[in-house]
Amino acid sequence: MAIPKAERLMNLALCLLGTRRPLTKRELRSSIEAYLEAGSDESFNRMFERDKDDLRELGLVIDTVESLEGEIGYRAQRDSNRLPPIALDAEEATALGLAARVWQQARLAGAASGALQKLHAAGGMPQHDDAAQGTAPAVPHSTLEPHIPAREAAFEPLMLACRDRRPVVFDYRKSNAARPERRQVEPWTLECWRGHWYLAGFDRERQAERVFRLSRITGPVRSRSGAFTAAVPDQVTVRETVERWAGESASRSARIRLRSGAGYPLRARATEVRELPGGWEELEIPYGHGLDAWLVEFGPDVIVLEPAELRAEVVDRLRAVAKG
Repeated sequence: MAIPKAERLMNLALCLLGTRRPLTKRELRSSIEAYLEAGSDESFNRMFERDKDDLRELGLVIDTVESLEGEIGYRAQRDSNRLPPIALDAEEATALGLAARVWQQARLAGAASGALQKLHAAGGMPQHDDAAQGTAPAVPHSTLEPHIPAREAAFEPLMLACRDRRPVVFDYRKSNAARPERRQVEPWTLECWRGHWYLAGFDRERQAERVFRLSRITGPVRSRSGAFTAAVPDQVTVRETVERWAGESASRSARIRLRSGAGYPLRARATEVRELPGGWEELEIPYGHGLDAWLVEFGPDVIVLEPAELRAEVVDRLRAVAKG
């Protein structure tokens, strides 16, 4: 069985870092199993040169030393490859901690937690246990801390696709649609807003910018080869777009009836609340494009009173969902 390239590079890096003197190609070949399996000297030389270039691109400083006999040797001195001390201020440490929490439900949760532990152990992050150090805390600690969940299965593949600038294909079900539709998207960025993750990108079929809510992506996200066909804007206004769709910038108002104990996000936006008998409340909320899709998510806990057009839109969406 062929040895994976990552393992081969790791073995080469360990040999170069662990030696006290430069190692020749011959010595490296006899020390690394993958090189022993090379069919010929020419094959080994090509493999070694590629691996050496890859390690240098990854940041490893490899010295080339010529001996008195004219033989070339290689070594990666630890002093040349030691990272400088890492010192983070409170804001930077908080940002790193919050980023690690994003990965709690993702595949890299263990790696993120391990990285934070190493930073703490190396003294790179401020310690929060001020009492143990005999100093008074500068800022009182709160029992609340920010939490950004990333439970959607689409989060990780889309994050990697945004990073690598790779087109993706996925099935997406709009709130008023009975069945999902296939979307071909050039992903730009991911952003969390009010507990939900959104993807902004270029929809190839519609030839326009679109924003997709990750919880409405059904099935796997598949990567596609090829470059982007549209330029990525310098600034992608994901939150502004979602806010506009949710009626955040609306100039009109809508009146709804909300069941008591439900729909707290709606209450947070209400400009007026009036209690009603029977366990209901009447709310006045901003009305803009996309409010109908948001109200549908609360199901039987919301009844639209006015305007009539909004009520009709919500009814149409509920009927479409019922048919599906």
